[in-house]
Amino acid sequence: MPRLLAAPDKYRGTLSAPQAAQAVARAAAQAGWDCDLAPVSDGGEGFLDIFSGLGMSQVANVRGPLGGEVRARWVLGRDPDNPARQVAFVESALAIGLALVGGAAGNDPVRASSAGLGQLVAAAIKAGAKQVVIGVGGSATTDGGLGAVEALAPHGRPPNAEVVVACDVETKFLDAAAVFSPQKGAGPAQVALLGRRLERVAQLYADRFGVDVREVTSGGAAGGLAGGLVAIGAKLVPGFDLVADKLLLAERVAGADLVVTGEGYLDEQSFAGKAVGGVARLAAAAGVPVLIVAGDGRAGTDVPYVSLVERFGRERAWSDAATCITEIVAGRLAKRPSP
Repeated sequence: MPRLLAAPDKYRGTLSAPQAAQAVARAAAQAGWDCDLAPVSDGGEGFLDIFSGLGMSQVANVRGPLGGEVRARWVLGRDPDNPARQVAFVESALAIGLALVGGAAGNDPVRASSAGLGQLVAAAIKAGAKQVVIGVGGSATTDGGLGAVEALAPHGRPPNAEVVVACDVETKFLDAAAVFSPQKGAGPAQVALLGRRLERVAQLYADRFGVDVREVTSGGAAGGLAGGLVAIGAKLVPGFDLVADKLLLAERVAGADLVVTGEGYLDEQSFAGKAVGGVARLAAAAGVPVLIVAGDGRAGTDVPYVSLVERFGRERAWSDAATCITEIVAGRLAKRPSP
């Protein structure tokens, strides 16, 4: 039986990555193909959904970005590379996410704190995790990770576990205010204030931990949260690379006859460290054909892709994205003889 690998990212506002993968799987079933479900992420929102099948879902009560209590979900399981080791998967957006305060309009970008993420990591370590993997996209904060650092290392002691941070941007620490805080509700004066605060926080980290976070690639991710975690020993890695490694994605791509991936909006950034571009590169390296199904897009690429908006119109593409994806993939499979 021919095998299809369903490896989509989320379609923001319509489908999670696992939901999109299920839509692809329905087309495979109709065509008599086997389907390997491998939804992907680059470390942004929806990161935790990718790892739900690797362990048990847990909940911790932590401080939300503006101080109220948040029940944040995380996953505790076994490391695919080392089954004897417990690993926790954590998503920053579920503890300190901008969506938790109602978006930019409901945020206080100066007061927003990353403390809840530190508490969530601490809870995972207390539960026995020897490695904590964090997706840092979607935060409400631009505090340079100071809240998280004070929660995790209150006396200067690093966490008693390996901390790995999946980043989907390469922004430097001191640039985080200018690049990200306007998206989190900051006006020009607040952007300037937050920039000066990041300078002070960077100096604090240098004095307290002997680590200069200012030039660390991706240190500005999540308003400098990534850089703060580096100060206490965390390792930053490209988000898609981490996900691909944990899901053994290269091997699964090589075993497929067709790979289907996609996301909500396809553009040049999709091929600059993001998940869809990463899947496409793995498929090209393995000599496996790939189909990209995007909600919409404007990318100039040689990789075949289909826009749901162009094919079905904006209203249906947004209201019934799953069925649209199934129809697109079913049409492709009908045109391709089984191996």
